[in-house]
Amino acid sequence: MQAITTKYFGPSATRDARVKATAQAGSVTVPWNDTLNYERNHASAAQALATKLDWSGPWIGGGLPDGSLVWVFAADARDTFSVTPKEQP
Repeated sequence: MQAITTKYFGPSATRDARVKATAQAGSVTVPWNDTLNYERNHASAAQALATKLDWSGPWIGGGLPDGSLVWVFAADARDTFSVTPKEQP
């Protein structure tokens, strides 16, 4: 199983703002869409990469400390784990 990471790149002198989606199998860069919020822009990039790689199914995203996001395939139980809540004293 591969995860997708997405990272924002602000505008430069030669390029508009964009989001790059990367996985071990490849990457895509999509333009920033001002009509979408931060999370939806990242989801759009991740979806573009998953579509390019023909990876169908549900994906779940979450933030990383550096502001990028990571996306994991939600329907594959091979690499899952569960946490049981601690008992309260």
